[in-house]
Parts: sequence; structure tokens; C-alpha cells
Amino acid sequence: MLRALALVACMILPGHAMADCAGTDLIAALPPETAAALDRAALLAPYAQGNLWRATRGTLTVHLVGTYHLDDPRHAATLARIDPLIAEAATLLVEAGPAEEAALAERVAREPGIMLITDGATLPELLSAPDWQALSQAMRDRGIPPFMAAKFRPWYLSMLLGIPACDMDRISARGGLDGLIIEAAVARGVPVKALEPYDTLFGLFEGMSQADQLTMVQTALAMEPAAADMSITLAEAYFAENSRHLWEFLRLQTLALPGADPDAVTRDFAMMEDALMIRRNRAWIAVIEAEAARGPLLVAFGALHLSGEQGVLALLEAQGFTLQRLAF
Repeated sequence: MLRALALVACMILPGHAMADCAGTDLIAALPPETAAALDRAALLAPYAQGNLWRATRGTLTVHLVGTYHLDDPRHAATLARIDPLIAEAATLLVEAGPAEEAALAERVAREPGIMLITDGATLPELLSAPDWQALSQAMRDRGIPPFMAAKFRPWYLSMLLGIPACDMDRISARGGLDGLIIEAAVARGVPVKALEPYDTLFGLFEGMSQADQLTMVQTALAMEPAAADMSITLAEAYFAENSRHLWEFLRLQTLALPGADPDAVTRDFAMMEDALMIRRNRAWIAVIEAEAARGPLLVAFGALHLSGEQGVLALLEAQGFTLQRLAF
């Protein structure tokens, strides 16, 4: 769904940055002791590694692909690997298919207030002067004029800040691995359905206080100087099938920020994981089970949803499925 929201941004905004990220893999550059600690923290989570899985229960067979939402030439090999799974699938489930992306764009055009502040204080009033200046520059780098960014709801800005400026055109091209899988399924006549309604994230963020949303913006701004490095780090972690390592690395990086409060960081990460992953994961299980009953099923969603005690794989295991990691 993040990809769908970013696509909306690319459609409604006047322009965006057109550059490729060049940076350093920050995880690979960690000192050995820190790298070992990161590895231990990541591997505490169930199913911490792996991008391709088979889940079986009786006659039900579900293949699950953890995806990377940006374009990358390495996706060609991945698509070739999973093409037989697409061919044999009765249905493809994704976070947001073409119908959901169209519905999202139509809703935003019809009701801009769901993503824009239409009354009350705007961002220059809600943020400190230094934070607003930093946000203004970050938005300019993404081709978004500050006068427009001033009226974006903070949760949406935090998601845009999660996409480095040098990656914006990779969002709007073919849609990363998700888009390629959808294209392949459509070409084969495989029905594409969504795991969740197109407006799911709106509901999740509506329950989040403005103060918490502003904290998300401030945390993202603190990471902005390393945005290109983070883009490279994200891609390398994904293709090494270590996406859980990235989540734990982000936690370490946030703790290392000047003035970071460990208790607040723990609370904020728990809040984000609950809103962006856990609640959605739980809701997806019933959808996956229902579709699997109709025939072989392929499910594709962001790789971070796979791991953890409340990750999709652990939740399926709790429902009696047997999990097997497959070569990616």
C-alpha cells in the first residue's frame, strides 16, 4: 500500500527527483561487534530470513513472496524464479492491485482532506522552525514545493520521507517487484485480488495522535542526511533475504540519534510496527485462508510482513500451516 500512496503522490504533484541513489551499505560497514549484535537481535524474530515460502495445510497450498517495492534490475531473476508459481496459481493476492490503486487515486481527487490538512494549523505552525526548514528542503529534493507540503497530513509526509529523493522515480516506474508480479499474472489470466481495502492505511493513521504523527516526521528528518545510504542498505538487505535485519538496524540508528530516549524509541517502534504491519498481518490471514480454499494461491507483499511473532508466517503457522523456505 505504501507503493500505491507514493504513486498517488507522483500523479498529483508537479514533478519529482530523477536520480539514482548512490551510497554505502550501512549494515555491511558496521564494526564486527555491532554487526554480530544486530544479527542476534534480528534472528530472535521467527522467520527472520527468507523471501520465498511455501505454506501447506491438508490440501491447501500457499506460496508467499516478500517483495521490494522499488524497481531494481535484480527483480528479473526473481520474476523468472517465481514465474512457475504465477502460472499454477488460481489467484494472486497483493497489497494493492490496479483496482485499488485506481480507487485510491479517485478518492484522493474527490476527498483531498484524507491526505491534506484542510483546517487548523499547518506544518510550519506545528513544527519547530529548524524542523520546518529541514522538511522544506527534503520536499524540494523530492520535487514537492514546500507550500504544498505544508498542508500534507504528517503521517503521509513521514511515508514520503521514507522514500529517498533519489528513489522517487523508481516508485513511479514499474512498481517494483509487486508491479512486475501483477503484470505477469494479468498476462497469464490469473485473477489479481487485494489483501485489504484500498483505504486501510487511512483508518490506521486516523487513530494515531497528531503528536505521534509529528514524531514520525521528526524521526524521518533526522535520518534524511543518510537517505541515499539507507536506500542502498534497504536493497542489499532485501536481496540478501535479511529484511528483518533492516528493521533492527533502523532501531539501532534511531537509538543513536542525538538526544534519543530509549523508552520513547521502543514505544515509537512498537507503534509503527503495530500500525503498519501487525494489525494488517492479522487481517490478511482470513483473506489468505479463504482464497487458498479455492485453489493454489500466490501472495505477494512487502518482505517486512513475513517475519516476527506477529508476522504473516508465524500467524499462518498458528493456524496449522507447515512452512517451508524456498530458494529465492
